[in-house]
Amino acid sequence: MKDEAKQMKDEVKKMKDEENEMKDEEKRMKDDLQRKSDQKEKDEQKVKDEIQSLRTRIQLESSDLTRQQDTIKQNQKNKKIEENMKHLIHKTEDLENRSRRDILGIISLPEDHDKRKSPDIILQKIIKENCPDILEQEGKVEIERIHRSPPVLNPQLTTPRNVIAKFKNYQTKEKILQAAKKKPLRYHRITVRTMQDLAASTLKDRKAWNMIFWKARELGLQPRIKYPAKLTIFLQDKVWSFNKIEEFQEFAKKRPDLNRKFDVQAQNSRESSKGN
Repeated sequence: MKDEAKQMKDEVKKMKDEENEMKDEEKRMKDDLQRKSDQKEKDEQKVKDEIQSLRTRIQLESSDLTRQQDTIKQNQKNKKIEENMKHLIHKTEDLENRSRRDILGIISLPEDHDKRKSPDIILQKIIKENCPDILEQEGKVEIERIHRSPPVLNPQLTTPRNVIAKFKNYQTKEKILQAAKKKPLRYHRITVRTMQDLAASTLKDRKAWNMIFWKARELGLQPRIKYPAKLTIFLQDKVWSFNKIEEFQEFAKKRPDLNRKFDVQAQNSRESSKGN
């Protein structure tokens, strides 16, 4: 009996131990399942966060792309506006220059002569004495109007005011300019100079060529300033034409001997210093 009671007691204890082990195992499984569930939630949240971050980046990049496209479109529009403005400015300058093509400026003509003779008669005499061929071809030169500029004399100025003459035929003015290039015009033993009446911007562009022009003349390159402000030189049996100083600089850089003689950048710096 004692043995059976002990055996049953052992069996009961064994069953309780097994039950406890099962409970422990169940608890471990539940804990493991909970950990996995928690990890899954974390992973899912991480994925959601990454998706949201990706969406945000896409939105930002899309906004940046839109802004870049808008910037490109605006730059293209600005470039077009700038090109149109340059075209309009060039057209306006050209129209202004053409409207002045029959006007001639005369410099250094003393004003005391005006008291004895009218500017019209004085100019006719200058043409007769210096450009007789014009009179032979055209007879009396027709002058539409002629006056001093500025119209009011400033007693503080020691130099005579310029004379501005408008001819009825612009070719007459061109012939006088050509004659003045060959030989200085004189009136009563006084040398007078002539100039084309051009827009201020065109005169400024022409003046910018001065240093290069005189150096080219010194080197025998037969420089000319063509309308409106273009430089031409004669080199290696060919006429070369330049619209801008930068074009001439590039041309000279490719020819070391010419570049050394001109030293264009140094000349421009000196001219800028004089202008300042």
